[in-house]
Amino acid sequence: MAEAGSYYVYALKDPRTSPAVPFYIGKGTGVRSFDHLAHVDDTLKGQRIREIQEAGFDVLVARLVDALTEPQALKLEAELIAAFGTVATGGLLTNVVMPSGLGTKSRASVIVPSGVKEKAQIGLGLLKEAVLEFAQANPAGITTSETAALLGLRSDYGGGSKDYLSYSVLGLLMREGKLRRLPSSKKHLAQVR
Repeated sequence: MAEAGSYYVYALKDPRTSPAVPFYIGKGTGVRSFDHLAHVDDTLKGQRIREIQEAGFDVLVARLVDALTEPQALKLEAELIAAFGTVATGGLLTNVVMPSGLGTKSRASVIVPSGVKEKAQIGLGLLKEAVLEFAQANPAGITTSETAALLGLRSDYGGGSKDYLSYSVLGLLMREGKLRRLPSSKKHLAQVR
């Protein structure tokens, strides 16, 4: 576990423009900011890294702020992603914060302020990570009710929807193939990868 004050927020920048333009914002500890270069994946971010390298340049890794707690780093990361915007929302960053095909419909009368969708998706990503870690720590399985109660996700809103957030997160993880529900049971198991 990282120590308080050991987090930082960083940007990956494209040196082919002047000034170099950020194309990814992240938070981490240790050498996290360089992991993207050591293990280039097939995401939009990985494609951009390859393009830069194939053009004969090195991706610039810039630490923007050091000595943060994890909550401070999360907040700053979310604010920067919201400020720059993602490619999917017409912005600069290759960060993937919105599951593809989701959240694209809205009523014309509903105002979605710039950056709030990215913040919500960052929060959702953290919730999914926490629930998956909870499931992995309990190989016999977890129920929706246990998830809501033990992770502090239960609502005190009136009515029968007190565990709705847990249902939603578990459902998303099942759709992604990270959890499966035991037949004839209320238990969910983490998929072994």
